Amino acid sequence: MTEALTLFVDRIRTPIGGMDVVTDGEGKLRATGWADQQERMQRRLRIAYGEGGYRLEAARKRSRAAEAIGRYFAGELEAIDGLAVEAAGTPFQREVWRALRRIGAGTTASYAQLAERIGRPAAVRAVGLANGANPIGVVVPCHRVI
Repeated sequence: MTEALTLFVDRIRTPIGGMDVVTDGEGKLRATGWADQQERMQRRLRIAYGEGGYRLEAARKRSRAAEAIGRYFAGELEAIDGLAVEAAGTPFQREVWRALRRIGAGTTASYAQLAERIGRPAAVRAVGLANGANPIGVVVPCHRVI
């Protein structure tokens, strides 16, 4: 049996509410979620890592990811650009999420444009589903797709 993945959760304040920032032992960002939607994040973690496949602990100190997201909300939009992320998902989902990170702050893309960018122009609906399954909101900017 594989040992459960230990994940660390850190709550930060943002101008639009509390945000939980989940990182692994290497400091890679695994998930984000709004404090008032904890069950949603827990459900996504169970889907990603399996029931009993992870355990969530309070962060011992402020993570680099939490600091960067805080700076982002303070107006330093490029603060999150270099964060290491490690989201569990299918190869297709991870491909879409990588493409999302290339959409610059202040810009948007359509689902069709994103599908073309990953070389799958007919996969517009699948891109939309992958976008909706994104576990790392803000840093993987699903909100920039219209």
